[in-house]
Amino acid sequence: MDLSPYLVEAADESTLPITPLGASQLNDWLAGQPSFVAAWVQSSGFTGKSGSHALVPGSDGPLARVLVGVDDIEDPWAFAGLPTALPRRRYRLDGDYDRRAAERAALGWLLGCYAFERYRKRDSAPASLVRPPAADRARVLRLAQATALTRDLINTPASDLGPEALGEAVRAEGKRYGGKTATIQGEQLLKRNYPAIHAVGRAAAQEPRLVDLRWNNGDGPQLTIVGKGVTFDTGGLDLKSSAGMKLMKKDMGGAAHALALAKLVMDAELPVSLRLLIPAVENSVSADAFRPQDVIQTRKGKTVEIGNTDAEGRLVLADALAEAERDAPELLIDFATLTGAARVALGPDVPVLFSNDDGLADRLARAAASERDPLWRLPLHEDYRSWLDSKVADLVNVPDNSFGGAITAALFLREFVPANTAWAHYDLMAWNQSAKPGRPQGGEAMALRATFAAVQSWLAEREG
Repeated sequence: MDLSPYLVEAADESTLPITPLGASQLNDWLAGQPSFVAAWVQSSGFTGKSGSHALVPGSDGPLARVLVGVDDIEDPWAFAGLPTALPRRRYRLDGDYDRRAAERAALGWLLGCYAFERYRKRDSAPASLVRPPAADRARVLRLAQATALTRDLINTPASDLGPEALGEAVRAEGKRYGGKTATIQGEQLLKRNYPAIHAVGRAAAQEPRLVDLRWNNGDGPQLTIVGKGVTFDTGGLDLKSSAGMKLMKKDMGGAAHALALAKLVMDAELPVSLRLLIPAVENSVSADAFRPQDVIQTRKGKTVEIGNTDAEGRLVLADALAEAERDAPELLIDFATLTGAARVALGPDVPVLFSNDDGLADRLARAAASERDPLWRLPLHEDYRSWLDSKVADLVNVPDNSFGGAITAALFLREFVPANTAWAHYDLMAWNQSAKPGRPQGGEAMALRATFAAVQSWLAEREG
């Protein structure tokens, strides 16, 4: 979805001010207003409660101002409920804002304008905001459009977003910024040594593939991003229940995040050599499906005994992470909707972060706090590594016990991470279970803004 029409450069004759007020500020503001305004606001029941708003008429009757309850002016969601709640017209923020507050307000406004409209158009368009003077429009739109891309991809069902269409989405973004995309698919995966990707996806009607986007801007460091692209996950022969399968169109949410982060890097023209790797498969059931207790090969040479065919995401990521070693990246980041255990640990809204580098993890945590984009680190607890031992292969893809599932999945992935590479792994939900202002039910970008800010910080430190 294109959100740019909802952040405009100029006011018009119909533009109205929006005045943010906390509950503690309301009485002082009312004291400076005409008596009819104070009477109107008080009779409307507006108290300055966060997220509430009031429409205030002028002396001649027509709407003259909007009041909105805001406790924290830097909260990116403070204004997110207004675009669809207010009459359709242009609005401007009343008062002076520094860059951070202005851009948070504009970003929240744009994300409040988002709707997934591929199959059904909304009844009316949202209202528009005049760009606050301190806000960099390009920077705000960059974050908003990357979030919209993530949401659109996750919300699209597998009938229209299989491995082929996911690959085309990567190709389209690469072309937009002058990148080059290559695809290895079907039997070529075996010939070129990506056996785990092939094993997981071979049962589906659409061939499995590895989508590989490269983009370079100067002689900067190598940044490689990997995203789990399971466009639908039945669980394979270890078939999910109908309830467990219901949201599995979102199992490519890691790929959506990875592509969105790559888009942010390219759009901002960061000085890096960028590589994006998306193993795109559908985990289906057919006569050719891989089976429990099969032993599959991987690109790295390690063999894996299959304990459960529903733990397929870590298998396709294993080959992609091993491929990343070819470029000796300084920074390697992967995103995946990998385990229910991560959701049990932290709930649906907080992505789990694993990292083999304390400095990188600290940088991501600081960015998450600064950007109001939460994440939480869990440990790569070494004592659990033995749970991945197999009697017939180098590894099992799942332990026999159900403890620490997010940790054991991350430990499995670590087996395929290039040596001496700073690595961050996200295990995330990528889905809003219920709607909040600016965050409709459905696909969601999680830790995306934080990760992009951390990448920018990393580059600035290297250059500085």
